[in-house]
Amino acid sequence: MLKEAYSAGAHVASQLGQDRDRYAELGRQLRGAPPASVVTVARGSSDHAAGYCAYLIMARLGHIVASLPMSLITLNDAPLMVRNALAIAISQSGQSPDVVAPIRYFREGGATTVALVNDASSPLATSAEWSMPLHAGPELSVAATKSFIASMVAGALLTGHWQNEPGFLAALDTLPEALAMASQCDWSAALEVLTPATNIMVVGRGISFPMALEAALKLKETSAIQAEAFSGAEIKHGPMALINDGYPLLIFATRGPTQAGLLKLAEEMRGRGAKVLLAAPDNVAERNLTLPIAAMPDLDPIVAIQAFYVMAAQLSLARGMDPDRPRHLNKVTITS
Repeated sequence: MLKEAYSAGAHVASQLGQDRDRYAELGRQLRGAPPASVVTVARGSSDHAAGYCAYLIMARLGHIVASLPMSLITLNDAPLMVRNALAIAISQSGQSPDVVAPIRYFREGGATTVALVNDASSPLATSAEWSMPLHAGPELSVAATKSFIASMVAGALLTGHWQNEPGFLAALDTLPEALAMASQCDWSAALEVLTPATNIMVVGRGISFPMALEAALKLKETSAIQAEAFSGAEIKHGPMALINDGYPLLIFATRGPTQAGLLKLAEEMRGRGAKVLLAAPDNVAERNLTLPIAAMPDLDPIVAIQAFYVMAAQLSLARGMDPDRPRHLNKVTITS
């Protein structure tokens, strides 16, 4: 896991050097015939990457994006009206039937189908009209790292070419260097808090919320910590009842309009006795963990999760576990 996380920058460099003409062609098609609706199709970490892609599309292009409950197609045989829709599937393996079946359904129904997939020969890749390889290379660790980062980059490439925004696309080209720098961040302060922990809340909001979901999943997978992700806008509802003296919170306060509220939340939670790990850029004096930044705030989650992954692999070892072989888990999960 640690080796693969460190390699993310090199794989993203390879990814950015390929398929740009196809992304540009897809972007022209979507601008010429805007979809009537947009859905994402994914599970697990890939669904978190899909959430990031969806946020970019909604924020930059104004199209409402929904995450498809796959069982509507695989189990319920729902008569979905998919003509002129856009369906974006994201997967590392491209093998799971409940991801493949909806893409086939949407394509047969007249939708534009896109697969952002690491295995270019997989059933998902061959089922979609537009197959965009992630170029992350074989991933051996059960916990996805480099393929998740490549999935986020692919979502950003799709959005940038659809929007036809040269500044955003140029910012993407700086990611390999930013990822290399992110992998060197010192998050040892998190190890001190989380090595003995049994539970944690991971908090984000807006574009950083998919990152909070991903971090919580990795803490479950690789360190067996009962980790739950919440939006900073929701934590004051039911979740607040769980917070007592010493309760750990990891808060991702990336740049952008949600940052001020998350910084205020961190201060309030400290006042309630919580053990807050505030991850924020280096211009935030009260931070506990330094978040790396990218060329644009919309790309910050990509480099921020890189810093987290390195810490997560170290944390698993500190807790006496093997991050490459989480108990009860397999690399490819087959659901229907």
